[in-house]
Amino acid sequence: MNNHKKAIDKANTYIEEKIKEKQERTFQPSYHFTAPVGWLNDPNGLIQHKGIYHLFYQFHPYSEDWGPMHWGHATSKDLVHWEHQPVALAPSEDYELGKAGEGYGCFSGSAVTNNDQLVLFYTGHIDSKNPKEVQCMATTEDGIHFEKPAINPIIPNPPETLSADFRDPKVWAYDGVWYMVVGTSEEGHGGAALFQSKDLMDWQYCGLAAKSDGTLGDMWECPDLFPIQHKHALVVSPMNMNGGKNIMMVGDMDYKLHRFTKDYFVEVDEGFDFYAAQTFLDEKGRRILFAWMDQWETEFPTKKEGWAGAMTVPRVVSLNDEGEVRFQPVEELQLLRKGKEQHKHVELTHSFTPETSGQSLELKVNFDLSNTNSEGIGLHVLKSEDGKEYTEIKYDTSSGEVLVDLNRAGQISGIASAKIKECDELSLHIYVDRCSVEVFINDGEKVITNRVYPDKGSNRIELFADSTVNVSDLQIWSLEK
Repeated sequence: MNNHKKAIDKANTYIEEKIKEKQERTFQPSYHFTAPVGWLNDPNGLIQHKGIYHLFYQFHPYSEDWGPMHWGHATSKDLVHWEHQPVALAPSEDYELGKAGEGYGCFSGSAVTNNDQLVLFYTGHIDSKNPKEVQCMATTEDGIHFEKPAINPIIPNPPETLSADFRDPKVWAYDGVWYMVVGTSEEGHGGAALFQSKDLMDWQYCGLAAKSDGTLGDMWECPDLFPIQHKHALVVSPMNMNGGKNIMMVGDMDYKLHRFTKDYFVEVDEGFDFYAAQTFLDEKGRRILFAWMDQWETEFPTKKEGWAGAMTVPRVVSLNDEGEVRFQPVEELQLLRKGKEQHKHVELTHSFTPETSGQSLELKVNFDLSNTNSEGIGLHVLKSEDGKEYTEIKYDTSSGEVLVDLNRAGQISGIASAKIKECDELSLHIYVDRCSVEVFINDGEKVITNRVYPDKGSNRIELFADSTVNVSDLQIWSLEK
């Protein structure tokens, strides 16, 4: 039995035994993806392979705290109903297996299909080693069980001008050539190192495809460079960028010069709990994004229940006719809808309480802003019977911002905000799921994602305004798997 199989079997046996304990998860979401046990962070290896969606993820099965990184694995036919698979990667080799007490493991990466075979790319990381980060691959015959070839590491050293921070390979094909971007830093500025290959094993360094101008962070984690309609986009998770958690740069990629030139950039999400966004192209031609629905600085009340971390709902990334980025929930989420409550043209003068309640909901509400003097318009979700606990989603007409106020949401605090373009109608599309609230604003112009931790009894909805406003349409669904 090889070292990798031993490490995989050990992890899978532990997971099976831990599941048997049936530890209560009071904050377990209904339809967001979580690991079966332990710690989850970055989405990895997102791909649709032979019709099946694969979601890999950074995983520490042995604890609810971050630790030696494994790759968890789940599959789905519809992006909504996920089936847990055996652990895909576990630290087992001298380029990824460190000593107790230090950081090591199989760090983030990506997946491709090559000659009908699923291939994974990841970073082998050991804190105490020099170099501490190298790029590796793993292959499979059945899409479930993975082997690490003897050729690993396929990129054994970072290029000379780059820092030792050198991780998270994203691989894609363009015009018959394989490309890889790796997150790194050069002279204290975040960058995306570009490589190319003909066979996925022998890689040549092409230089930095893009680099921070000094304002976009000092290290770029989880880079993702991809064509999107008539442009290209580069998504990165910048470290130490003022106000930056995940940014998407839109521009042009010159594959001959190996350079990406940005026209502009946007925050992928304006909430507190969103990081390590990654995308893939599915068989319908959609560019689909997942992200870790947490942050390193976030409180993790679920650790008391033996688990931590969740994924966002999957989102379609596109450019509108003006070339502006839009993020919208995938249509498959409609499979979760159970029952519907709808109201049209409600004259909201103070508050309105729908009949539907619950902690796993989808809401679509349109406010007519063309003839109102109201300064604050919005709704409360996950509201307690006594009105003391709730998550507030409010549009401030004077500042033009949508605010998600968490100060009464339970166990956490803060106000996340997103400035939107001036409009006559405000459209909010909201996903609530026990311990999370995701708000899509004006057809995906902005998104605000936050974790919340309310009591089980906090399940009410209330619309509010401080002056008369017309609610042109309100739709509410309970969501169940």
